[in-house]
Amino acid sequence: MTTVDITAAILIIGNEVLSGRTQDINVAYIAKTLTKLGISLLEVRIVPDQEERIIEAVQALSSRYTYLFTTGGIGATHDDITAASVAKAFQIPLVENPKALTILQNYYGDRFNEIRRRMARMPVGSELISNPVSTAPAFQIHNVFCLAGMPSVMQKMFDSLVPQLKITTPFYHNTVTCNLMEGNIGKKLEEIQRDCPDVEIGSYPFYQLDNVGVSLVIRGKDKRAIQKATCAIIEMVKSFEGDMTLETEVPLDEAASLSS
Repeated sequence: MTTVDITAAILIIGNEVLSGRTQDINVAYIAKTLTKLGISLLEVRIVPDQEERIIEAVQALSSRYTYLFTTGGIGATHDDITAASVAKAFQIPLVENPKALTILQNYYGDRFNEIRRRMARMPVGSELISNPVSTAPAFQIHNVFCLAGMPSVMQKMFDSLVPQLKITTPFYHNTVTCNLMEGNIGKKLEEIQRDCPDVEIGSYPFYQLDNVGVSLVIRGKDKRAIQKATCAIIEMVKSFEGDMTLETEVPLDEAASLSS
């Protein structure tokens, strides 16, 4: 396991997401898995089924981050242009991948046709990503993993490629949920964040009839830093005479001395 900073971005491709017709759930699935692997997801973009927009995004994101995961646009219909666009982004030919072609021919048999054959076209040099659900493979080229858009298929594809990814120290988080308002605790919370620079403290208010308050999420890779920040937040809530609940991935039983 390495300790270097490994980063990632997600590129969602599809007019149906931008129009609101399809609600994306792939980002949450990928993000949760990356968190367990210690990979920092730093950017998510959504672009339409337009070649120039896909090319621009692939070039920018693949050069900036360790990994880029794309979802959508690798099927057989007229608007599935991801493979061709990625090939152009890297200025390499789009070719018929013989391994992908064999997989498709074996799966479809007599139903195999020229439309389905399009799914075998990939940038030259691509490595296949298996598809346990509907067989048609996805592909990887350089640090870009091009996955299906359908969540049930995308999730299986993503699971299959996880062993290829570099991993580092995983992220952990604790959550303090209390009945205080952000406006009242904001100044003190800023002080705690300054005192605990090795963690991220997220503040997420909620308003549900008479149930009003905020969830404070302490996230990071250093368990002692998470313990210290969690204890400081607990003391803050107590000082405001608030009620709270605590969810911990990092137990606090060793943290008493850290908060003193």
